[in-house]
Amino acid sequence: MFAVRTRLLFIALSSLLLIPAQTLGQSPEATDPETILRKAINFVGGEKYLSAKNQVGRGKFSVLRDGAVISFQSFHDVIVFPDTERTEFKAGKVVTVQANVGNSGWLYDGNMDAIRDQNEVQVANFQRGMRVSLDGLLRGHWRGKATLKYAGRRPASLGKRNDVLELTYDDGFVVEFEMADDGTPMKAISKRLNPDGEEVVVEYRYAQFIENGGIRSPFIIDRVTNGVQTSRINYESVEFNTRIPDNYFTKPQNTKDLKRSLKI
Repeated sequence: MFAVRTRLLFIALSSLLLIPAQTLGQSPEATDPETILRKAINFVGGEKYLSAKNQVGRGKFSVLRDGAVISFQSFHDVIVFPDTERTEFKAGKVVTVQANVGNSGWLYDGNMDAIRDQNEVQVANFQRGMRVSLDGLLRGHWRGKATLKYAGRRPASLGKRNDVLELTYDDGFVVEFEMADDGTPMKAISKRLNPDGEEVVVEYRYAQFIENGGIRSPFIIDRVTNGVQTSRINYESVEFNTRIPDNYFTKPQNTKDLKRSLKI
């Protein structure tokens, strides 16, 4: 889901997404992508961030339509870097669980009280989420699978510009990451085709970085689709290097075992 991990001036900036960053001028100081990447890593905690083995977050996930919240769920999200994640959602009394380990995954549907394997599309969605995640970029999970280049400067808030890093995977998938001058990660931008073959621009916008144990995390992540905000992740707590049960990500044999393992 989140591969996450973890979207406010939306419509005014959306028209800029279709302008190649290179046409907006280059940074007069640093155009080396590894230099900009290192600045962002240092902003979120440097070696403390890179050495973290896992992350546990709690908060609320909201779905928006026409600027209003139409539904929200509590969540408990556990990530073991680089490619293992389990997220528990709770809406009212109904719990849903999504778990992924590399190229496999399973789901628990609380409405049906049933556990099933994820299909190919669901696994592919998780893997795409890892590609566009900030952690994936900063922790270097892309190395050996993609190339990183500096793509120029792009207007951000009034009087400011962001440096743009462009990550191109071997299969052609491209994701851009914008960084402020002080290294603050600002957003990730990618494109995909919808079922009708139309191009969809998806942004993840990061805000409200809070430090815990020397590591900074964005406590707000907004998803913006074609310039319109569609969801928000609002963390209430984020912890690192916590103890996680060995079988926490293993598909349960039955729903009783699943319910005993719930953290939400």
